Amino acid sequence: MSIQRLFTEHPASVDETYGEHFVMATGFGLRMILGGFACLIHGILPFLFVRTGSLQIATLHERMVTKRNRKQLPAVLDFVI
Repeated sequence: MSIQRLFTEHPASVDETYGEHFVMATGFGLRMILGGFACLIHGILPFLFVRTGSLQIATLHERMVTKRNRKQLPAVLDFVI
């Protein structure tokens, strides 16, 4: 398998270029990390970030499953306190 194919085979399978896939995957990862931190804080201080975890999961699901074929950049992270 060629080096180029390693970087392009999966993005092509989801109808994205390498660059598009990089932006989407990085946006998903960042949203998951920050959402995870919000959940950890919520565990300690239950009055903060009450809906943030479920909102992040719903947003990621919609982007990955519902709107997969639409080319869109990740939105600004929307955290609810």
